[in-house]
Amino acid sequence: MKKLHHLVMNFKSKSKIFSLSFLFGLGLSLLFAACTANNVNNTTSANNSTPNQISVVRIGYQKAVILLKNQGVIEKRLKPQGINVEWLEFPAGPQLLEAMNVGSIDFGHTGESPPVFAQAAGTALTYIAGIQSSPKSSAILLPPNSTIQTVAELKGKKIALQKGSSAHYLLLQILDKNGLKFSDIQPIYLPPADARAAFVKGSVDAWVIWDPFYAAAEEQIKARVLIDGSDINKQGGYYLASRKFATEQPQVIKDILEEIQKFEEWSSQNRETVATKLSPILGIDLATMQKATQRKQFGVVPINDDLIKEQQKVADKFYELKLIPKQLNVQEAMLKPEQYAAFSPKT
Repeated sequence: MKKLHHLVMNFKSKSKIFSLSFLFGLGLSLLFAACTANNVNNTTSANNSTPNQISVVRIGYQKAVILLKNQGVIEKRLKPQGINVEWLEFPAGPQLLEAMNVGSIDFGHTGESPPVFAQAAGTALTYIAGIQSSPKSSAILLPPNSTIQTVAELKGKKIALQKGSSAHYLLLQILDKNGLKFSDIQPIYLPPADARAAFVKGSVDAWVIWDPFYAAAEEQIKARVLIDGSDINKQGGYYLASRKFATEQPQVIKDILEEIQKFEEWSSQNRETVATKLSPILGIDLATMQKATQRKQFGVVPINDDLIKEQQKVADKFYELKLIPKQLNVQEAMLKPEQYAAFSPKT
């Protein structure tokens, strides 16, 4: 098992979500957070602090980790320590990090974009580890009868996407690569379920989305893929914790990450089983689940200098477009090197 060297980032939002509201592009992963977060600039060394005894870990999750939740492996790992697990569901990363910001969850995972918006809003979050990138799991989709054949033809068109999500940044990257500016298109900010409805109705010209919404649109409404994230998307998202939880509970985080990694390794070797089990749990047809699972790249990765540089590009791009109010240094949401070691799972 690879060592995991780095750390990150709060209002439970019960959103009504389409049964496919399961953010697979963000991986079979989870979210944890605790107490009220400290300011990201106030770093306390995990090695110099005595962790407070806790009785519960609040895990913010998206439907992507429903199988892990159902298997109860985190509960089994933490129960001997007298720690219970509470699971709080969210439709997407931005909503999850809003909950972290107000102290409703302790730990969680999102795509690469939500932490940037959250840090800009003052959320005291910490990057814990990276999620293996799955570039083929997100794409720009077109209605089956669309005449659009190239990215250049998106100019002036209405494109549905979740603001501040991984789909948002993927769209920016694709536009840049094809000589278009964000101002050249008409962004229609909608959560996945509403975006699908608008897409089916014909209210938008394209939809930027991740699996399993992506796979479902292909299978059920014969959506056409204009371009996916291949050779573009270099990040799969992050595991995040509130700063307070990260500094006070390094052993709990280490235990959780070890269980995540074990589950990711098992999932990678048992894709058909994963799809078969998830299909009835999520109410998603087996063909859709198989397609989404086959495209998924499983794994937890350490946050190294290259990954930090990629995340800084995300922050710089959103600031350049004035979508966040200030320029960020994502390094400020990382802990000190000696603290990272405390989170490293066993190899």
